[in-house]
Amino acid sequence: MPWLRALLAALLLAAAPWAAALTQAELKPLAEDDFDAKTAALTALAKAPPEQAGPILKALQDDALQYAPSVGMVRQDGDKTVDAITGKPVTVKADELESLTLNNSLRALVDSAASSLLLQSPDIAVRAQAVATLRAQPESASRAAVEAARKNEADAGLRASLDVIWANLVLAEPADPAAHDARLEAIRILGSDSNPQSRQKLAPLVERDSAGNYREPDADVRLAAQQALDTLRSDQRRAELIGNLFAGLSLGSVLLLAALGLAITYGLIGVINMAHGEFLMIGAYATYVVQSLFRTYAPGAFDWYLPAALPASFLAAAVVGFVLERLVLRHLYGRPLETLLATFGVSLLLMQAVRTLFGAQNVEVANPAWMSGGIEWMPGLVIPYNRIVIILFALAVVAVAWAVLNRTRLGLFVRATTQNRTMAACVGVRTWKVDSYAFAFGAGIAGLGGCALSQIGNVGPDLGQAYIIDSFMVVVLGGVGQLAGTIIGAFGLGIINKFIEPFYGAVLAKIFVLVLIVLFIQKRPQGLFALKGRSAEA
Repeated sequence: MPWLRALLAALLLAAAPWAAALTQAELKPLAEDDFDAKTAALTALAKAPPEQAGPILKALQDDALQYAPSVGMVRQDGDKTVDAITGKPVTVKADELESLTLNNSLRALVDSAASSLLLQSPDIAVRAQAVATLRAQPESASRAAVEAARKNEADAGLRASLDVIWANLVLAEPADPAAHDARLEAIRILGSDSNPQSRQKLAPLVERDSAGNYREPDADVRLAAQQALDTLRSDQRRAELIGNLFAGLSLGSVLLLAALGLAITYGLIGVINMAHGEFLMIGAYATYVVQSLFRTYAPGAFDWYLPAALPASFLAAAVVGFVLERLVLRHLYGRPLETLLATFGVSLLLMQAVRTLFGAQNVEVANPAWMSGGIEWMPGLVIPYNRIVIILFALAVVAVAWAVLNRTRLGLFVRATTQNRTMAACVGVRTWKVDSYAFAFGAGIAGLGGCALSQIGNVGPDLGQAYIIDSFMVVVLGGVGQLAGTIIGAFGLGIINKFIEPFYGAVLAKIFVLVLIVLFIQKRPQGLFALKGRSAEA
């Protein structure tokens, strides 16, 4: 960027010397193969006066620095070849020039050293970029440059980052009694920083050598470092606890969306529907289709494709559920084994149909811009926006389902049929219609769950298979046909899973949860919430 280079040049002219002048002998290792020697050369370059270091660093970034055995390091200045240090024109043969080889690690050191020279820029964006580069590689920064920038920086966020960079530089230097206060301040700064590198800087201060003696001779520094490490560990445990709790709620919201429709249909009809997971898949693919239509016909409104995908995913899954109930399930009521086998076969047919239409590979469903990113709730803990939206969406779907079941005529018929099918039929309820509509409604809710799942994971033909068993566990644990039980069961299983996974892994966590559910059902077969009614009590 020409404007950035011009700014760098202006800063170099205005800067005061910070260190001794460079020599060709110090730069020569850059042309050799010794990695440690190259690192030492770049470290010396970073501490050199800016008027010397700046053009050399810029030449390194542009691959314009070369080595000539007869002269030393040279760089290209327009159409001239000049001495890398003095900037005076030199004459060298073209076949004498040797290019330098720097790996990614060394180039990171070059970028970090160059960023030290931009800390005094009047442009806050330039300073922010320089500070971000130095945070990733603080050891190559110039302490004098960082100290000067700390004093002059007006932005609180950048000043805090500069404090961390300065603290890293202070603790990287050999212990010096004269720097006692500076080292204590550096420890205090790193003790409030969540970056794992901070802990790596503090840990050596409380370690012992092979003879059992402390590596850090200053007792005050050791005590301050230990207190800072204790604070960092406490903050990390708190962040992990809150992170696991949120992850559990997030998983629970997904299980809730997957199991809510199953709780309605299973409680009403008593059908073990092994194709319920495919309703999730249908909802996810409906979302993918709507996204593709927006990309093709309304790219400017792409961020609003998700609200349009919600009714599409609900209707697509509801229609398939309605057809499945009318054509297959209504002929198998009262025969659970045949129903299980038939719905398993339907699930295979639906997966194969999706493979035929969309291919066997996963398809990409992108988050809208307003669902991308996250909130840094506390150091070391970022809460993604898409997970927050899904939790709120799951609660909204529960509220809609509750309203349908408790505030509509269809809901009244569903509750009556669930509690006592024979009596409901005797008072004029057409139970076969209730079965069809309720099954379609439950399938539609699963479609909404698939729409939500498309925002946090891959969308493929096997999407539903990952959630069908967990959905049944949620329904059985909460109580068949009980919304309150489904909510508590989903969030409870999600939270338990996420608190066990860090210790034993995802597979053992699922096994442990399954064992807990089996033991619980042995004691309370009706689940957390039992159905009410004569048929339920029979």
